[in-house]
Amino acid sequence: MEAETAALLLVRLVVGVTMIAHGYNHWRGGGRIEGTARWFSGLGLKQGTLQAWMSVVTEIGAGALLVLGLLTPLACAAVISVMLVAGLLAHRGNGFFVFKDGYEYVLVLAVVCLSLALLGPGDWSLDHAADIAITGWAGGAIALGVAVAATAGMLATFWRPQPKDAEAPV
Repeated sequence: MEAETAALLLVRLVVGVTMIAHGYNHWRGGGRIEGTARWFSGLGLKQGTLQAWMSVVTEIGAGALLVLGLLTPLACAAVISVMLVAGLLAHRGNGFFVFKDGYEYVLVLAVVCLSLALLGPGDWSLDHAADIAITGWAGGAIALGVAVAATAGMLATFWRPQPKDAEAPV
């Protein structure tokens, strides 16, 4: 059991820190929040600045929860939802491989988080310490169900893609 606990901690730490870094980069890196907002608007999301801030808060918050092993199915749901949006809007049209800006990377992060929700955070987590760990099919169902609902709600509310055959203004 010790190896399983260590493996779950390792997965939580790596995915959690990765998400924190990703959120921080959307906030403070490169084009900062303004650049992230422009990029999101270019993907067809209305209210790009709001979307950029929501992405930052979600990625940093979910990452922190994963590191702590707290509310793990919900933290996993947040990561899965962010990866679904990224996969659908930014990567799907580019094929599978990440070196062609495909969906390979976001798929791996989403599936790792779904697996983590199924397995639970492990004994070295706040969920375990507080005796609130939800694992197995229930944990997976919460993570996937919340992620799909959140993604669908966000896309229905904010995604307004430009038609592919729209003529450029002259």
